[in-house]
Amino acid sequence: MSGSLSAKAAAALEKLSTAEGTESRGAIFTKVEVVEFILDLIGYTEDQALTRKCLLEPSFGGGDFLLAAIKRLLKAWRIENGPRDALNDLGDTIRAVELHHGTFESTRDAVITTLLQEDLVRQTATALADRWLIRGDFLLTHLDRDFDFIVGNPPYVRQELIPAPLLAEYRGRYQTMYDRADLYIPFIERSLSALSVGGSLGFICADRWMKNRYGGPLRSLVANQFHLKIYVDMVDTRAFHSDVIAYPAITIIGRDNPGTTRIAHRPAIEHATLKKLAEALRAETLPHDCGSVRELARVTEGDEPWLLESADQMALIRRLERQFPSLEEAGCVVGIGVATGADKAFIGDFDTLDVEPDRKLPLVTTRDIVSGEVKWRRKGVINPFSESGGLVDLQNYPRLRRYLESRKDVIAGRHCARKTPNNWYRTIDRITPSLASKPKLLIPDIKGEAHIVFEPGELYPHHNLYFVTSEQWNLRALQAVMLSAVTRLFVATYSTRMRGGFLRFQAQYLRRLRLPHWQSVSDSLRLELIDAATKRDMQACNRAVFKLYRLSHEEKSGLGGNGE
Repeated sequence: MSGSLSAKAAAALEKLSTAEGTESRGAIFTKVEVVEFILDLIGYTEDQALTRKCLLEPSFGGGDFLLAAIKRLLKAWRIENGPRDALNDLGDTIRAVELHHGTFESTRDAVITTLLQEDLVRQTATALADRWLIRGDFLLTHLDRDFDFIVGNPPYVRQELIPAPLLAEYRGRYQTMYDRADLYIPFIERSLSALSVGGSLGFICADRWMKNRYGGPLRSLVANQFHLKIYVDMVDTRAFHSDVIAYPAITIIGRDNPGTTRIAHRPAIEHATLKKLAEALRAETLPHDCGSVRELARVTEGDEPWLLESADQMALIRRLERQFPSLEEAGCVVGIGVATGADKAFIGDFDTLDVEPDRKLPLVTTRDIVSGEVKWRRKGVINPFSESGGLVDLQNYPRLRRYLESRKDVIAGRHCARKTPNNWYRTIDRITPSLASKPKLLIPDIKGEAHIVFEPGELYPHHNLYFVTSEQWNLRALQAVMLSAVTRLFVATYSTRMRGGFLRFQAQYLRRLRLPHWQSVSDSLRLELIDAATKRDMQACNRAVFKLYRLSHEEKSGLGGNGE
């Protein structure tokens, strides 16, 4: 499979295979308790006939999964037949792939040492290691079979760290390399394609793909051809040997008929706890006394984000989606503030920015709204755009020209400036001055709770803020809606969550919110919404919003209260 690589892709691959450090390889190492838990979840246990099965580890790294699997395999071999011809009995039971030269060799040594400790002779141990282990790029390496078990922690590498020739190869081979998909996306696709009928895949990785835009094609693949059997939320569980920012989850996917999904959240990383949880998650019938495990139907539906909340919350989301238009269909606009690419050059103290008055705008950032109200710290942003949308002619703005040229090394060194040298002084995003004068709601990207701030129309938002404007909805009334438990449910359901439980209040998730048309809201309820938001009374916001959506008592209870 890798033989048809272009020369540039092959050179890029060789460079990655010898790279120092772990970031470019996406190497994150999994704790042994979690490894054993995932092996239990996929059914790779010593009481099974493992010698007649084959396990794949797509990126074995330091051998966290591989070494644990080998120990289980040897126990099963001894239970099943007693030690006989190890090479013939075990040679086709494992395949494991690793790209990095140094990592491959050190783990190969560890595999041989493990086999020696299990009383195999060196010649057999070395021969098995060489049968089992493949040095290469999993996404480009030929595999000689399908697999009953696939397990591991696929590399988490952002697209911008993948050399362009190699990225082009991946895009040409994998349909799920969509939008800004990270490397673990095609790893999952390739692994699923190698899964035998009745087989099980168990991965621990970031959950972003389960909800965001770039995960759509992979979600569709799973929904159409596989069964999401188990999902375990692993946020804040210390599942890895190092800290990770992204929200990790364990997914067990089978190549069999679709069915319900069993769900557990944030288990303690203790061997006994995880052993008991694995038994409950794999039980033929869910135990009655297992309150830590829930079972949901229809989690996967085409490329739709996976709804993994409780059944009553999921039912509420679906009802609101059926009955009400989306936020933007109801007359609201969602956007994000300006990215400059060089904030130190384009942003400064508003009063002392030495440019013509119409070439700067007052800027609002997350630091201005930490209190829940706007407290402007008098920052400003340079505006190099004319009213017509193109860049201004610097000959007509001598102060702006002096200001920009004194900082040209920084500004012209940006990627966007190198692509179009004649436009070296543009900000990454176009600045539209009229936005500053529009009343708007400001929302920081990452927050533990909804943090929605009203700005009356005096400031231009920075890139770390999302904003909502509307020509139809009263923004104070809309603020009440967006501060409510209903909005938090939508964001929590559709967004990825970061370490510490923080939610991403991004535009793609805010657009999922459902909202009645303003003209359908009664005058009394309008006033109630506006008053609740103006006073920042969260309970009053919930009471008014629950009326707006006509929530039943059961639906209110599903949100944690009755709103009374």
